[in-house]
Amino acid sequence: MIDSFFILATEAHEAAKSWFGLDSNLLETNLLNLAILIGVLVFYGSKVLKTVLNERQLQIADAIQEAEERQRKAATALEKEQQKLTQAQAEAERMYQRAKDRAAALADEITEKSRQDMERLKETAAADLSREQERVIAQLNKQIVQIALNKAESQLKEQVNEDIQQLLIDRSIAQLGG
Repeated sequence: MIDSFFILATEAHEAAKSWFGLDSNLLETNLLNLAILIGVLVFYGSKVLKTVLNERQLQIADAIQEAEERQRKAATALEKEQQKLTQAQAEAERMYQRAKDRAAALADEITEKSRQDMERLKETAAADLSREQERVIAQLNKQIVQIALNKAESQLKEQVNEDIQQLLIDRSIAQLGG
């Protein structure tokens, strides 16, 4: 648009040679050209500048709104994650307490089972000892009886002669009913 304005102004100057137009002599028309240029720039530039500034202002406002929205979402997400962390810590504490209680219960159970096993072993050892003692006593009794029989037999052989043997035989027959 500015190009067409300059073209028209140049043509008008050459055709009419009137007071309006562009003079190619820069020294004479420098102020007038500068004033026209500044006026055109202010007229069209202010609109463009306002448009650019308004767009930039809208972009900044949108960016601020987006940032605030992201901040709200981040704060909400942070709060949710903190709640999850708190819940996870509470669950971990409950699991730790359950494990601790279970370990104590197992320790008590193992202690009781060990005590019962020791009692059973003591009873078994005592029973084994009693059986061994009875076996040894029975063996000793057998040996004592054998020794006593041997001693009695040897004494009988020494003390009993044929007359006493006959008397014993007759007495035994009489006792049997004969």
